[in-house]
Amino acid sequence: MITFNHFNFNVKNLEKSIAFYDRALGLKPVREIAAPDGSFKIVYLSDGITEFRLELTWLAAHPQNYDLGECEFHLAFLLDEFDELMKKHEEMGCICFKNEKMGIYFIEDPDGYWIEIVPVRN
Repeated sequence: MITFNHFNFNVKNLEKSIAFYDRALGLKPVREIAAPDGSFKIVYLSDGITEFRLELTWLAAHPQNYDLGECEFHLAFLLDEFDELMKKHEEMGCICFKNEKMGIYFIEDPDGYWIEIVPVRN
């Protein structure tokens, strides 16, 4: 058996990223790992519904922004409260791209990672 477990984003400011994912998507920390010497900290976020986790990794020796290349990789979230969340994301100023033809949009986190927002379609 093979199942998805988690996906990692390396982040510059862990507290800022945790706050963003909570406010923007309602993701909550469910597990934390910290190096005894303070060299790294990992926090796993959950949607509270699925077993999939977003892993946020902070490295003390990497305080600069990460090179995300062309940002072609991304996470996607499927949701049924699309219009309400889009309004919230507009108010937050985190929408970085709208594809009205496809009926989707992307938000950008504090480190420049893109997250696709997809409505449930019947």
